[in-house]
Amino acid sequence: MLIGIPALLGPDLLYTLRSMGHGDEIAIVDGNYPALEHGRRVVRADGLELVPVLKAILAVMPIDRFVPDAIFRSAQFNDPAQFAPIHHEIDAVVASMVPDVAVRAISGDDLYPRIRQAHTIVATSEPALYANVILRKGVIEP
Repeated sequence: MLIGIPALLGPDLLYTLRSMGHGDEIAIVDGNYPALEHGRRVVRADGLELVPVLKAILAVMPIDRFVPDAIFRSAQFNDPAQFAPIHHEIDAVVASMVPDVAVRAISGDDLYPRIRQAHTIVATSEPALYANVILRKGVIEP
């Protein structure tokens, strides 16, 4: 155990977060996502749902402030204008933890290639459909 580090961030995920550099992206995906097929690196978060993993990562990882969009999520039926309950939860977590960064909903055509290019995919057991998030790592200023 570590002081100040969310307990669900295991050694592999902590190593990954620390290894990422500015501009690298990490994808947190639902239980239906083909993570092993699409990921260059995959960290398993079996038994965990997406929102707690998102909260834990946002508690320790800075978000990129040098780009217009640094947090992306999927959308109901891959249509950015449609929401599912999980999307409201994702948006609320980001609004409370990173209030100056907006979540951008993107279509599957834009989301899936971006996930494939991510530094790492975190494969959760999230049962909700279209529950995928991409976070772009920022810097900690001196």
